[in-house]
Amino acid sequence: MKHTHFIVPPGATIRLKNYDPGFTGSYKTKEEASAKLRQDIKRLAKYQDVLYAQNTYALLVILQAMDTAGKDGTIRHVMSGVNPQGTQVHSFKPPSGEELNHDFLWRSQKALPARGGIGIFNRSYYEEVLVVRVHQEILDLQMLPPEDQRQGIWKHRFDEINDFEKHLVRNGIVVLKFFLNLSKGEQKRRLLARIDTPEKNWKFSLADVRERG
Repeated sequence: MKHTHFIVPPGATIRLKNYDPGFTGSYKTKEEASAKLRQDIKRLAKYQDVLYAQNTYALLVILQAMDTAGKDGTIRHVMSGVNPQGTQVHSFKPPSGEELNHDFLWRSQKALPARGGIGIFNRSYYEEVLVVRVHQEILDLQMLPPEDQRQGIWKHRFDEINDFEKHLVRNGIVVLKFFLNLSKGEQKRRLLARIDTPEKNWKFSLADVRERG
């Protein structure tokens, strides 16, 4: 499968509605895709050995998505063949009191992979220009200077994120960012499944429903 369909060129502006969330490329069945995934997992394991032995670069994989889009499942399936000793997964929940006493990138900096390792961020600092922008009451918890000193904060944060990622790349951390695209209809089906399927009940949250609205 060609990857160009999924890659957003730097500086480009896109609309998610122009991307079909059900697109499967040349794969006609789940079995075909699963077979290719098994092949790629083997390749990934080999490349991980090289990454570790070279001890020069690190890999940071960032997963962003709407609720129910499958971030956990992606991590579980795609990374199933790598050595867990060289892989760290960080799921970023609402910030703790200690994290709120630092700048918004602090907890991400602490979680970066070491040279030779793979780091996976389940959500990331992009929440700071997404969720926090929508729910500005969260911003009020971040111990920032007074309102008159916050002018242009979102542009500043975008600039800071860009600078942060440039810094990572210059220091040997390869950053791969993925957005898992999900239709509203499929999200509704998955949310209802969390109610109707007993083993998935623990995943259901009213907050997810409110965010969907």
